[in-house]
Amino acid sequence: MKQISYFLIHNRSKVLVSVTCILFFLMTGHRAACQDDLSVVSHWLQYSDDSNALYHCLADQAYSELGKRDSIISHLTTLADWRGRQKWEKKTLMEIIGPFPGKTALHAEITRRVNEDGYMIEDIIYESQPGFYVTSSLFIPKGLKGKAPAILYCSGHTPSSYRDPDYQQVIINLVKKGFIVFAFDPIGQGERLQYFNKQTGKSTIEQPSEQHAYFGMQAFITGSSLARYMIWDGIRAIDYLLTRKEVDPSRIGITGQSGGGTQCAYIAALDDRIYVSAPSSYITSFKRLIQAIGPQDAEQNLYHEISSGIDQADLLEVRAPKPTLMITTTRDFFPIQGSVETAKEVDKIYQTYGKQADFRMIEDDAPHEWTKKNREAMYAFFQKYLDNPGNPEDIKITPLPDSSLQVTPTGQVSSAFDHAETAYTLNLKDAQKDIQRLQKERGNLPAYLPKILEECKRLSGYQTPPIYHQPVFTGRYDEKGYVIEKHFVKGEGSYVIPYLLLIPENPNGKAVICLNPDGKAAAIKNGDAQWFVKKGFTVIAPDLLGTGEMGRGYQNLRQSTLHWYLAMLVGKSIVGIQAEEVTVLVHVLNQFNHIKQVYGLARGTMCPVMLYAAAFDKNIQRICLIKPLSSYRAMVTNLYYDPRFVDGAVAGSLRYYDLPDIEAALAPRKLTIVDMVNEQYEPIQENQDASDISIVKKGYREKDAGGQFNITYGEPEDTAGIFDRWIK
Repeated sequence: MKQISYFLIHNRSKVLVSVTCILFFLMTGHRAACQDDLSVVSHWLQYSDDSNALYHCLADQAYSELGKRDSIISHLTTLADWRGRQKWEKKTLMEIIGPFPGKTALHAEITRRVNEDGYMIEDIIYESQPGFYVTSSLFIPKGLKGKAPAILYCSGHTPSSYRDPDYQQVIINLVKKGFIVFAFDPIGQGERLQYFNKQTGKSTIEQPSEQHAYFGMQAFITGSSLARYMIWDGIRAIDYLLTRKEVDPSRIGITGQSGGGTQCAYIAALDDRIYVSAPSSYITSFKRLIQAIGPQDAEQNLYHEISSGIDQADLLEVRAPKPTLMITTTRDFFPIQGSVETAKEVDKIYQTYGKQADFRMIEDDAPHEWTKKNREAMYAFFQKYLDNPGNPEDIKITPLPDSSLQVTPTGQVSSAFDHAETAYTLNLKDAQKDIQRLQKERGNLPAYLPKILEECKRLSGYQTPPIYHQPVFTGRYDEKGYVIEKHFVKGEGSYVIPYLLLIPENPNGKAVICLNPDGKAAAIKNGDAQWFVKKGFTVIAPDLLGTGEMGRGYQNLRQSTLHWYLAMLVGKSIVGIQAEEVTVLVHVLNQFNHIKQVYGLARGTMCPVMLYAAAFDKNIQRICLIKPLSSYRAMVTNLYYDPRFVDGAVAGSLRYYDLPDIEAALAPRKLTIVDMVNEQYEPIQENQDASDISIVKKGYREKDAGGQFNITYGEPEDTAGIFDRWIK
């Protein structure tokens, strides 16, 4: 399927770049053709790490926000202070995760019973939301006398979920020690693959983390999150447990490792029915996580979490003084130093409650795994606090065959039920409600468009640069009829914006900013910059953060989302930051006395950047977008989308606006759109869905500027005619 190719790495080899440069040189004679010749800061030691500048920029903002939180925590001294904090924590967590859907009938069904040595397994399917099936297994000790304690087991990112032998080691040990254990499949794992192909019997997106990232982006755009769906599955699992006569409702525990540790921490923070919590191999601190591996899977990041004042310690503090065990390993990729510092903070609230013994951190010298030492500490903790005494020794078990733990007849919910909901279809329903509301509000564009521009600025995190700095000149090439100068100018924070400045011999008083997804060198090599400079335009071709010298370029979905998640956590967006940089470049051009007009040209995934920049900076008087994405709506309402569009997306945007709304708000400035593409980067034909374009046309008509908006379809690669019409 063509969708799978979108997960391939979209970068060229060094050999291909070199050959391209040589051919360009031979064909055009440009001495500045090769990217090495067009580098601006590559030989400046101070900027030797600028390929990571985007990450550092976002990290610095995160550290600033986390510092504010640290200051608040340092002033909490009394029990009243901490209780006030807990009330705030619960409210804030609900705001950034919720609202949760209403509770509906579980329709729980036992699909299989399996007798094992000392315990019984009931394979169960329930609906956490109508039609959203959760596959699970209940492990019940034989010979129970009265009600027993129960533990909800959350699985990490293994394709087989709780069927994994390492997880069975924990589950079966617990059940043999007299605990009822309820294990369920997270979204995208076990029998709940979200992109299941019935013909091949496999998922079109293989790894759980990739499934989480892929859907997670759609959820974020609608203002939701994957965490919301996964937490709700767990809360409804507790609902089911409490329907069982064998379960003591006052003795409920929860545990899980890795991604299961994430779910464990979230569910326990939000469900007061859970008395004992033991998250493993997850809890650290955002500061140390960002310094180390960065934000990870989609469900481990909550909307504006850091800018809202939340750190991982809050997930444990909100539970105090209920018993909590932090399970860690010293060589985990979740930094142990962050775990130590978080435990030190959490310990303070337990001491204030006079319950310091009820919070513990256990560690073992091991990598990211369940160790024997940690398992036995967890067993002992549950035995003590769930009043189920016994021997905590970890006994060796024989893993059960998959057949004992297969819940559905086919082994997958998608093939077992004709109309099973997926996370995508549930999110789609929410998105359609937002889209319908937007359509209604678009009925009054004069009132709607100014409002959405404020939402654009708020949600993207765009801020007009408070200070403009003097550019630094680093080199020049003489070309026939113009010169290419190399400059950089300071951007937000400590990073710089490298750019090429093409200055014609006979300036026409106009300038154009050329944005290319592959950076400034690509804007030279594809001929865009030369076309304009030969027409008398002064041209700036920059490397914005994340492109060219200043970044990684697009690699794959996992790499792209790392930066996107960090931006979202601090209340920013990559597209908003890059739009700020365009504003800086507009200021640079306005310092030239001969420049009276500034135009903006963008290609592909840089189109949203130019769009946001033009929306906030009216000094950009004309805009040309080549192969722009039609809408955020397209990314959310279609099962598959090209992950290269991720950087241009804004969390929560579809609740308030879409890309066509921004385009409409540009009226009466001249806007040219060439070869608009859909969510899979395929050209949209003129006779296809015109709903997005109709919004733009309406916005221009309302400003009596219909002639200022032009859209063309199926243009050849030679865009000289398009440029010529645009500048005239």
